[in-house]
Amino acid sequence: MYAEVIVDIAHSQVDKIFEYSCPDGLKTGSRVKVPFGGRVIEGFVIDVSPNCSIPPEKVKPVKEVFEELPALVPECFSLMERISSRYRVPKAAALRLFLPSEMRLGKVREIYKKYVKINNTDAPISKTARKQAEALEFLKGAGEYGYTELCQQFGRGAVNSLLQKGAIISEERRIIRNPFSEVDGSGEFKTLTPAQNAAIESIENTDKRVHLIHGVTGSGKTEIYLQLIANQLKLGKTAIFLVPEISLTPQMLAQLRARFRGEAAILHSGLSAGERFDEWWRLRSGEAKIAIGARSAVFAPLENLGVIIIDEEHDLSYVSETAPRYSTVEIAKIRAEYNGCKLVLGSATPSVESYLQADTGRYNLITLKDRINKKPMPEIIISDMRREVKRGNNSAFSAALREELDKTLKSGNQAIIFLNRRGYSQKIICRDCGYAAKCESCDVTLTYHSEENCLKCHYCGAKYKVPAACPECGGVHIRYSGTGTQRVVSDLNALFPAARILRMDNDTVSGKDGHYKVLHKFAQKEADILVGTQMIAKGHDFPSVTLVGILDADMSLQFADYRSGERTFQLITQVAGRSGRAEEKGKVVLQTYSPENYILRYAVAYDYDGFFKNEVSVRKTTFFPPFSLICRVMVTGGDNDRAVEALREVYEKTEKLREDNPSEFIFSGRMHSPIKKIQGKYRYQVLMRLKSRALLQKIYDIASACSTPAVLVYVEENPANLS
Repeated sequence: MYAEVIVDIAHSQVDKIFEYSCPDGLKTGSRVKVPFGGRVIEGFVIDVSPNCSIPPEKVKPVKEVFEELPALVPECFSLMERISSRYRVPKAAALRLFLPSEMRLGKVREIYKKYVKINNTDAPISKTARKQAEALEFLKGAGEYGYTELCQQFGRGAVNSLLQKGAIISEERRIIRNPFSEVDGSGEFKTLTPAQNAAIESIENTDKRVHLIHGVTGSGKTEIYLQLIANQLKLGKTAIFLVPEISLTPQMLAQLRARFRGEAAILHSGLSAGERFDEWWRLRSGEAKIAIGARSAVFAPLENLGVIIIDEEHDLSYVSETAPRYSTVEIAKIRAEYNGCKLVLGSATPSVESYLQADTGRYNLITLKDRINKKPMPEIIISDMRREVKRGNNSAFSAALREELDKTLKSGNQAIIFLNRRGYSQKIICRDCGYAAKCESCDVTLTYHSEENCLKCHYCGAKYKVPAACPECGGVHIRYSGTGTQRVVSDLNALFPAARILRMDNDTVSGKDGHYKVLHKFAQKEADILVGTQMIAKGHDFPSVTLVGILDADMSLQFADYRSGERTFQLITQVAGRSGRAEEKGKVVLQTYSPENYILRYAVAYDYDGFFKNEVSVRKTTFFPPFSLICRVMVTGGDNDRAVEALREVYEKTEKLREDNPSEFIFSGRMHSPIKKIQGKYRYQVLMRLKSRALLQKIYDIASACSTPAVLVYVEENPANLS
């Protein structure tokens, strides 16, 4: 027998199929070790055949088969072909998406534990073998016990003697590492409202593949998701449930465990290597039938999928910024098509692209206009910070927010303060010469962190000492500019000394359970105020939160990005939705320096339809997505001259393409990237706006031809981050 193998080397020069002789019984999808170029490496079996296209004497044998059950399901190879051709990456790079990275590198395996139990109570035990007798007596009461633990109590010699005599027997059993073992939910299925039942019926009884649930915050979308999953499990099918933030997975996992017990497995980068491997293997073996996680969980090794759910579908974290630069929604569509299953997208603030698909009838649109408890959406109060400054208030909090915070704390309720900027101060500036401290490896200003008394780069993680004097002019008049979450907590402590405050941002959460610990404390009312960045903006349900304060609400409007208005509307609506989700009415204080901005007017009124119509009209008139395609060819390299030369080559070739196809181009230009350097790499770009995808593959060809070991050139489609 012969195996067709793709070797695990993500390089275009070896992006083809190699043939090896193999033992009978080898299955498609198996991971193997094969000789290749003088060494032995891993590979993936994509087919097994009795025939070979090369002379048998030249065929080398497969050296080792890793697992009895093939690691890759048949669907992987269909997806591999689509991903490889769509995103122009080697097939090996596509297949890597389906496996835990540590599993590929051989750094993680199953773990087994030896247990012992009574076998023969009549086995001869010497009267002088006191420890043996004690161990045997102990096992009579304990039943089964760990071999290692028994040796620790009674001595390895005594236990081994009992094994040799047949008094006890041992058995090795696989141990499953259980992430978030402390996370457990309780409760049964809730009685659905007529609107929820109608939504489920609409999804299950229509021929359309993709469905968009547009439901206000608190409208019961999660309960719809859970019922859809339950219905598919009854049919013997499986499910994938995606959430945008790692911080949301424990909360959702608790709900899934409450309903489906051990059938839910969690996949995300915050787990340890062993936990991630075991959860992945539970899904592959069929022990678990529901995969929950962030973006990468879309590649969960499940067969016979019945439904794929993408919650908060508008979130830009669903677009990968590393190769392969895939869209999670696009991958989910491919998997839904392959399995003949439903794809359900949900959001209180759908992306313009998705809502347009639903508005024009390509997606099935389901609208939930009311909260599940029929309570009104929280009132949003706008605080004009320009007036606050004129009144002499230079703090981060308006008078209205301070007053509402005071009322909330006195009533025993909780508050959330949102600011999408961590650290203490945004930057430090010399008042004498205007110098601002920048990272040596990145073209960005450093952020001051008071707890560590250092300056940090939020792009490469480098830390710097705080200068006592300006390194440019020697001046000592250093000013701390801007406000971050650290400073907000410090100021709140000064304003409300008795208040218990938690902070949640990338500096305060670490490890797989960092998010869970903060959120659990807040949910248990061990804190009165939660201060955080966008990781607290969506999905969370805290019944006692009756106030949300949004600081610098218009900050995202300042970015030079066609999505800036959409992002601002989404963020305000999502954060506001954390307030007033139980019996008491909620309030939101929105602080802004641009109260007249039309985006804020739509957000205050929770008017998504008005926002959408306006936004679509603007984009259609100006030819921005979804009425065009933004294509960016990025050029990055450690040597500036080589990067510039590569940029020139890319631009010349794309200009030739534009000259040959003038009707396809709306705009084309070469330039520095907005952030000129990150992690020591110089960054340039050729930015194009195209009328369609017709030329996309040719642009990928140009990027591939211009990329070298010294200069990386790659393509981004409608990039989530244009900086």
